[in-house]
Amino acid sequence: MITKNRSAGLRLAKIVTEVLSPATIVVLLPSAVAWNATGHEVVATIVWSLVVAVFFSVLPMAFIVSGARKGKWDGHWVRERERRAVPLLMCLLSAVVGLVILLVGDAPRDVVALAWSMIAVLAVCVVITKWWKVSLHATVAGGAVATVILIYGWWLALLVPLVALVAWARVRVSDHTAAQVVVGSFLGPVAGGVVFLLLR
Repeated sequence: MITKNRSAGLRLAKIVTEVLSPATIVVLLPSAVAWNATGHEVVATIVWSLVVAVFFSVLPMAFIVSGARKGKWDGHWVRERERRAVPLLMCLLSAVVGLVILLVGDAPRDVVALAWSMIAVLAVCVVITKWWKVSLHATVAGGAVATVILIYGWWLALLVPLVALVAWARVRVSDHTAAQVVVGSFLGPVAGGVVFLLLR
């Protein structure tokens, strides 16, 4: 029975790792931000959401998956800290290109603030990763929840348990320690949330 429960827990943790991954959240979060920022205009929401999703999630993830298939790192979550520098820097480069497009296209203020906040968090993670393996899953999840709370109100603090779920999953699959997910859970809201709040 214990073995069966452990196996079920591991399966759940793997599912959570994929479903609530940074790639997924960074595709969904821009829609929530743009919907409010555009005054609920459908076309504008789709356009600006796509720009952020493509340059902050889709293209970086495509690069990481391609590198994993070529054996440059050990999978699409790049578990080895020493090999995270190149993927993270490419993510940062793609994000900067996306930000330029948003600025040139005169995107809504909150969408631009979101882009800046994600770049700030990513830059901090690049620096930290030189010495320590902070959880990007927990960082992005925490930052996303902080962002929607700032936009839509404190009732969305109901999403905080999802951050805890992500943190648990990353420890359960043995990709991170408890300290790494706790730091990540606070890093997103502190670095990303503060930048978003200052620029919106």
